[in-house]
Amino acid sequence: MVLTQISPKQMIAARVAKEMRDGDVVNLGIGLPTMVPNFLPDHVSVILQSENGYVGLGPLEGEIDPDLVNAGGQPAGILPGGAFFDSLFSFELIRGGHVDVTVLGGLEVDAKGNLANWMVPGKMVPGMGGAMDLVTGAKKVIVAMEHTAKNGSSKVLENCRLPLTGKGVVDLIVTELAVFRVTVEGLVLEELQEGVDLETVRERTEASYNINPNLL
Repeated sequence: MVLTQISPKQMIAARVAKEMRDGDVVNLGIGLPTMVPNFLPDHVSVILQSENGYVGLGPLEGEIDPDLVNAGGQPAGILPGGAFFDSLFSFELIRGGHVDVTVLGGLEVDAKGNLANWMVPGKMVPGMGGAMDLVTGAKKVIVAMEHTAKNGSSKVLENCRLPLTGKGVVDLIVTELAVFRVTVEGLVLEELQEGVDLETVRERTEASYNINPNLL
């Protein structure tokens, strides 16, 4: 997709797309993660798995089928070779380690790779859903989120404060400011998004982190 003016969410999705490898089985969370396929390089084709019982989801074309939706309830298409199955089989794929990459949104991520993305105290929520299975069953967990909350507070924390979705499960954090890799020693700032400097990231990141020497 070629854009003359790219939004923060599009910037995040475009960077996440660079992590995909041809043939990967990928599960996308609701919201921002569903934008990732729009930015895949021409030589990369992934197989989209949806926890509500599909593999091989594709772009919506032609008439809307009310029974064919992604995990967020949005109408979707299905590619040749795609398949339908029940939730039991869908979660057997996830829990069995057959999903190469999952891309999820986040409310908070911390320096230990803990993720909180399902509950805000005081707000009505339907439940954690399949996120707890995805973060433990997928081979690679990418969190795609804006760097700060609406009130300006950092979402990349030293320690998560909200109830966790998974403990020590995150591999990569991609925001509109930067890319952090989670290592056994903690977070490493690997990349800056275009037009962003080190000081801006420092000001908006609560968590401690190391910096890739190539950025210094």
